[in-house]
Amino acid sequence: MPDSEDTRRDLVENDADYRRLYLEHQEYEAKLAELNAKSLRSPEDEAEEKRIKVHKLRLKDEMEQILRDRMAAGVSA
Repeated sequence: MPDSEDTRRDLVENDADYRRLYLEHQEYEAKLAELNAKSLRSPEDEAEEKRIKVHKLRLKDEMEQILRDRMAAGVSA
């Protein structure tokens, strides 16, 4: 039985919806890193950080649901 990391890799490679969510999550991760690298952050930066974190969490939840569905179905990588 494949583990969750194997299944995640398979989903990134072979599932267009999962790959889209993964890539979008990576984009927001990079934006968050940019914001965190600033030495002085404005109130707008703080609001943007919160927005990004909420969006990233939503994406992660969607990705985890796809992963759970795949694992429950017993589809191997």
